[in-house]
Amino acid sequence: MDKLTGCCGLDCRRCDARTATVNNDDELRDRVAKLWSELNGAEITREMINCDGCRASGRKTPFAESMCGIRKCAVGRGYMTCGECAEFETCGILSDITGNNVEALDNLRRR
Repeated sequence: MDKLTGCCGLDCRRCDARTATVNNDDELRDRVAKLWSELNGAEITREMINCDGCRASGRKTPFAESMCGIRKCAVGRGYMTCGECAEFETCGILSDITGNNVEALDNLRRR
């Protein structure tokens, strides 16, 4: 699986935070920061929207770098993605993503 598939199976190529980073697009950073602030009930600033992907080398959002429970679990177990874990189909942590995103689940099934 390529490095632009997140630990959770999401496709980083489709992430607005990554798009804003790659294109150095501050207007998109502002939109993402506003949306993520509303969704998470926390202040997220433009400066936090810099990410090359949670498995790619380089920049990561503060959430991807140190707060994402899914990434922490996968890295802690030595997995590139959750698809390597025998429990990924029933994982309560991962279900926040895969329960709403069939593409992410399919990506993990393909390992």
